[in-house]
Amino acid sequence: MMSERASIRDVAVRAGVSPTTVSHVLNNTPGTRTSEKTRARVHAAAAELGYSANAVARALRTRRSDSVGFVGDEIATTPFAGKLILGAQEVVRQHDGVLLVTNTSYDAELENREIRELLSRDIDGVLYAAMYHRVVTVPASLHAAPVVVLNARTNDDRSWVSPDEYAGGEDAAQVLIDAGHRRLAMIGNADPIPAASGRPAGFLARAAAAGIPSEDVTVVYVSPTAGHAAEAAMRLLDRPDRPTGLFCFNDLMAMGAYNSARRLGLRIPDDLSVVGFDDLAILSAAVDPALTTVALPHLEMGAWAAEQLYVEIAARATGQPSPVRHAELRGEVVHRASVGSPPR
Repeated sequence: MMSERASIRDVAVRAGVSPTTVSHVLNNTPGTRTSEKTRARVHAAAAELGYSANAVARALRTRRSDSVGFVGDEIATTPFAGKLILGAQEVVRQHDGVLLVTNTSYDAELENREIRELLSRDIDGVLYAAMYHRVVTVPASLHAAPVVVLNARTNDDRSWVSPDEYAGGEDAAQVLIDAGHRRLAMIGNADPIPAASGRPAGFLARAAAAGIPSEDVTVVYVSPTAGHAAEAAMRLLDRPDRPTGLFCFNDLMAMGAYNSARRLGLRIPDDLSVVGFDDLAILSAAVDPALTTVALPHLEMGAWAAEQLYVEIAARATGQPSPVRHAELRGEVVHRASVGSPPR
């Protein structure tokens, strides 16, 4: 029978365990050893009795609030990187926690205020996230909290996870090489960020490993917009020895290349194969033909960061030093219709 007044002792009797075991199970107390069978019995008994541990009392006992802060720049307000939040949220939910998301809009004053608000709520740790892969500095106000940097790197002694940009460039080149292309080009990003150097480095290395002469591989760098990419593509494609396989730094730039190819009367993929990067749903599946692209591993990075944060939270709770880890995750190639054999 459901009872709103059920106590922890009632749950213990129903599950056939001690009240201490019930407390450890329902509060996910670090360092305890309880079998999965016993944990299942406790959760089932609590559900049958309608028992819910008091959050305030639990926080006082465990010094844990079961909440994690997510401090991002514009992730929550754009359609491009929401899976960073989703991946983290799934892990936090598995830990019976709540993810508290803030959006700072690159405003340092707003960021500091939101961090103060999160810390005032005794959050267990923070995911400090960036919209795009870059080097960040974790705010001094977070120096005492467990923090994992997400979709970025830091020179501080913090754990971080980022995309493997080099591997992404390698994979883009391999898609074109596997289709038979031997004249390749890349329209890169002129901005000073890790992806702008990592992706072309991987692209050039894979082409060289395939035995393609360096004079048959061209990389140009422009501002990362569709318009600038269209101009670069026009110069690359309007020449007798034009490339037959083109890799664009991101999907938006690939859209610019599509426009230039059409203006020159080139058909994709019959005359030109194109590979993008990011896998932006609003672009990659909407252009015609649908764009083959390298997806950013946003979901996986969000999950990795949250799991690492819980490792560091548990280490702190037991007085152990927090393990610092770094990870570069490889994105998946999403094959669609923009890559074919080179023209004869």
